[in-house]
Amino acid sequence: MQSLEKNNFSPTSLKVGIILPAYNEYENIFELLKQIDSAFKNKLIIIIDDSTNDQIGKKISQNENLIYHRRQKKLGRGSAVLFGLKEMLKNSEIDLFVEIDTDLSSHPKEALDNLKYFLNNKIDLLIFSRYLKGSEIINWSILRRSFSFCANRLAKFLLKVPVSDYTMGYRIYSRRAAQHIVNNCGNIGGGFIVLSETLVELYTNNFKIRDIKTKFTNREKGKSTVNIKLVLSSLLGLLKLYFSKRKKIHLFLKENKTSNTTIADDDQNI
Repeated sequence: MQSLEKNNFSPTSLKVGIILPAYNEYENIFELLKQIDSAFKNKLIIIIDDSTNDQIGKKISQNENLIYHRRQKKLGRGSAVLFGLKEMLKNSEIDLFVEIDTDLSSHPKEALDNLKYFLNNKIDLLIFSRYLKGSEIINWSILRRSFSFCANRLAKFLLKVPVSDYTMGYRIYSRRAAQHIVNNCGNIGGGFIVLSETLVELYTNNFKIRDIKTKFTNREKGKSTVNIKLVLSSLLGLLKLYFSKRKKIHLFLKENKTSNTTIADDDQNI
């Protein structure tokens, strides 16, 4: 692992751990692996596969840069990411970690392009936000866009973390943030709620969190897991998270006199 205290490094020389939670993404994941190979030369990838079949496992070729872990049932996206981070932290050579969805909604090159910003500003969690000025959301229906926007506004109203996108699964973590998450998160549920739980946990423990603009494209292949059951489960999870953390959030805000304002994206561009 490199020392990240100095800024005289090349982003391409850093070793990046990339966590890929997968659920029935056979049609997309191999294209994503090609994109990752093109963007990152020094990396270790872990795929956590909760799929209903073994299509990915039969085709995947494990090597020194790729770990494949098949779980026997769907345990949730959040639990997959926590598992991946825990496994990656065993490798002391990894400098930082990238979490990305496997539906091709985001491109790995965005993470590479923002590594210097992440490291130079000593950020612990960088979220690629769909709701900053300059971001793009492509091919989402009005209904889906409205639901996501309202869900994020509700999450921000309740949880008070000063970012614009609580539910985006494209993130960069520092090593110390990843360790803290593994040790302290996963207590509310194993699904998408872990995305919000990690935000609250890091924010109220004085980790540095920022968000940055992104280009998000709706999947062209495969089927989204979002349905009414998942929506209700996510809402319930958000309420459980709020009631379990509200005293800690309010105490943190009182002690730090924190402004609940997202940093302007003009300050975030490199």
